[in-house]
Amino acid sequence: MMTIENEQDESLNVFGKPLVACCMDPITGFWRDGYCQTGPSDAGVHTVCVILTDDFLAYSKEVGNDLSTPMPEYGFHGLKHGDAWCLCASRWVDAYHHGKAPRVKLDATHIKMLDFVNLAVLEEFSV
Repeated sequence: MMTIENEQDESLNVFGKPLVACCMDPITGFWRDGYCQTGPSDAGVHTVCVILTDDFLAYSKEVGNDLSTPMPEYGFHGLKHGDAWCLCASRWVDAYHHGKAPRVKLDATHIKMLDFVNLAVLEEFSV
């Protein structure tokens, strides 16, 4: 699972157990390895594995992060309702404060997410 030696943080989930894959189709994660891993070069801290909703996708587009429009030049087909995706921690927290947060796959959410939000809050959104 550690594809870039000494780059990614320890791969534990919010329960302190080994991180499981978030999604392989579409392939997600900062390193596009399917895992919500993070490390020093991941400025966005892509640590929370979510199940996307139309409501969240519309909200994200509204605040400047369009995840639904395909960008073939980057090999990005666009995301849709029901897709799993490693989301930036701050984007999830922002969506939470605006009543738009998507559900969370806790076993695939990196322990670093606990630096941004309490586990009890994440558990309210557990899939």
